[in-house]
Amino acid sequence: MGQEVQLVGVGFYNLENLFDTTDDPNTFDDDYTPAGARHWNEALLSQKIENLSTVISKIGQAENLPGLDLLGICETENAALLRRLLASEKMRPFNYGFIHFDSPDHRGIDVALLYKHESFLPVHSTHYRLRLKSEKQFSITTRDQLVVTGYLWGEEVSVLINHWPSRRGGKKRSAPLRKAAARLQQQIMDSLFNLNPKAKILMLGDFNDNPSDASLLSLTKENDYYPHFQPLYNPMQALAQKGLGSLAYRDQWFLFDQILLSPAWLKDPNFFYLQTKIFNPPWLRTPQGRYKGYPYRTNRSRDFLKGYSDHFPVYILLGLNLSSTIP
Repeated sequence: MGQEVQLVGVGFYNLENLFDTTDDPNTFDDDYTPAGARHWNEALLSQKIENLSTVISKIGQAENLPGLDLLGICETENAALLRRLLASEKMRPFNYGFIHFDSPDHRGIDVALLYKHESFLPVHSTHYRLRLKSEKQFSITTRDQLVVTGYLWGEEVSVLINHWPSRRGGKKRSAPLRKAAARLQQQIMDSLFNLNPKAKILMLGDFNDNPSDASLLSLTKENDYYPHFQPLYNPMQALAQKGLGSLAYRDQWFLFDQILLSPAWLKDPNFFYLQTKIFNPPWLRTPQGRYKGYPYRTNRSRDFLKGYSDHFPVYILLGLNLSSTIP
């Protein structure tokens, strides 16, 4: 008899500026207020939440998944917005919970993990501060790195959620910031592998770098500085080599949104990695004009486009062997 395999979905989605309409005096969110440059109001926010819920509810439908089991997200302003998103009509049937911490990002945007209560039991969560300096030694505030450990269909799994520093100021000039973010991830995983060399780790994020850039490559090779760290497998490399991407800029595709896996996912016959995909159906693409085919975003400059996000979601399929018993 052949194995009976259940599909498990894990994804990542940059929500593109999910802000409320209230000015936070401690962050630069002024554009996303009724009096701000984007004239952000309750009607536009409601449309944004409706659009995002449509996308999230449809990821994995081609594989008949009843919703992703885990979804890392970035660019949400606060937990109240996540509660509102998960309470929306299209999201309620999935029974998602979320884990979120406020971080010191100057715009006030954070990362979070959405999880289905029926398939994931969170046990421990924490966040790590990425401390950066500019060329002139000024402190740079950015997103924290979130780490959640729990049981995914009975198997202990650690999920790392990232949104690394942008390329503002140019790729080369900003590259040291993303290399520093990669080192913090190595440090975190070194600790996880020290506790369990067979740890099942899922590293999700918008890395603002491609799989071929130095910051990501540093995670897929041996590291002498962190003795317990193990090279990760990056399935996004194959997609990038085909010219596929999750966002577009100046007629070029970039694959900044990625999911990397620890070696244990490739060695376990009972709960294992299967496939990686970019969720990019035609309705999620800009329908016409100069940016036709790009991700159908929410705003361009000060114009509200009624779109979804300037990134496509990415997701992986895992296989759970139902004939096995996972402790």
